Amino acid sequence: MDNAEAIIVGGGISGLSLAYFLLKRNPKLDLKLIEAEKRAGGKIITEKVSGFLCEGGVNGFLSNKPSTIALAKELNIEPVKGSESAQKRYILIDGKLKEVSSNPLKFFLSSLLSFSGKIRMIREYFIPPLKEEKDESVEEFVSRRVGREFYEKLIDPMSTGIYAGDSSRMSMKSCFPKVYFLEKKYGGLIKGLLALKKERKDVKAQPETVLMSFKGGMLELINSLESKLEGKIIKGKKVTGCNYENGTYKVFLESGEIIATKKIIFACPAHETAQILKDFDKELSDILNSIPYPPLSVVALGFKRKQIGFGIDLYGFLVPYREKRKILGTLFDSSIFPNRAPEGYVLLRSMIGGRRTPELALLPDEKLIDLALSELREIIKIKGEPKFIKIFRWERAIPQYEVGHEEKLKRINEILKKYPGLYLTGNAYRGVSVNDCIENSLKLSENI
Repeated sequence: MDNAEAIIVGGGISGLSLAYFLLKRNPKLDLKLIEAEKRAGGKIITEKVSGFLCEGGVNGFLSNKPSTIALAKELNIEPVKGSESAQKRYILIDGKLKEVSSNPLKFFLSSLLSFSGKIRMIREYFIPPLKEEKDESVEEFVSRRVGREFYEKLIDPMSTGIYAGDSSRMSMKSCFPKVYFLEKKYGGLIKGLLALKKERKDVKAQPETVLMSFKGGMLELINSLESKLEGKIIKGKKVTGCNYENGTYKVFLESGEIIATKKIIFACPAHETAQILKDFDKELSDILNSIPYPPLSVVALGFKRKQIGFGIDLYGFLVPYREKRKILGTLFDSSIFPNRAPEGYVLLRSMIGGRRTPELALLPDEKLIDLALSELREIIKIKGEPKFIKIFRWERAIPQYEVGHEEKLKRINEILKKYPGLYLTGNAYRGVSVNDCIENSLKLSENI
């Protein structure tokens, strides 16, 4: 039997960054990170094919949280900012793409909302806060505060863009806590935004939040972390079980190996942790298994610029559920970051599937490509055939924080009190973004 002071199960961004932070605090720590796949990085995957730099999952991170930028600096990798085009975002409304302005006046004067929809939005100022504590869905919360039209045209597609979720099931409190707490703290969203604007004037000017990535794509972050963890990562070894006796955890590998440790951190997807812990603690396993992970496919397509009838100077567009389309949205990756496509070409990535239409994500390649192309031909007037095609499939993609998610987390924390030295982290719990994963790893390293 082997021994280690600490074991991390899962080599995605959460596990890798946690290992890095723990070793930074204690360079002599005897730590092992076990990854079931032969590659680390989890759902961060970047592939360069025929001159196109494709992201299989997340394409960047926002500059509004310091931990990711600070980590990049320590790793000596330089983030690149998204272009001006990254500010231009569109939503498909009644079959036509309409720009969503970040300027409040321009937004109000635009044709995104009907006159009655705009009046209903303004009325939000006078709507009293909900008195009882309730875990509302995104649909319930936004419709109650800002109106049905605002929800259907704007917030529903935004929720889908982040989570590939069904906003009638998603928990407002867990998915968008900052917006949720505006009502709790200030009595309403408009009141809260005005109060925050006043508070910001009283402090030093905040830098603008921008989308960032790396020259070689998001995998550059993974590769840099891996190089710092040389000798600590075990790849291609699957953890199948775990037990706890006399203050020591025994971790069982599919290969038959057993590793004993005082501290074990599960940084793999919740359903994988559930499988490992099914004989260890059934209640904990069942709760983890109840966090949904719907399938999602990413269809990357390369075209010549002149093939895109709509134009290419934009971040991309999202599709509200009310439009009854078969894609969730499309990103213009080559307009956002440099070096994503050869000169004269455009790289698009369309998302298909998610919580509402999981069956579409699982279509055969040919049907998936036909579906994406037929939608894009109608929406952005694409002519001809793509010069490049790449499909990334995720049978279990983004964890869903649905109504009741916070109660699950509370119960998980109660159960973990029985097991000192056992921790859970990753995007299944308190934030799905790269920023959230890294920030949560940093906090956990301090607790450990």
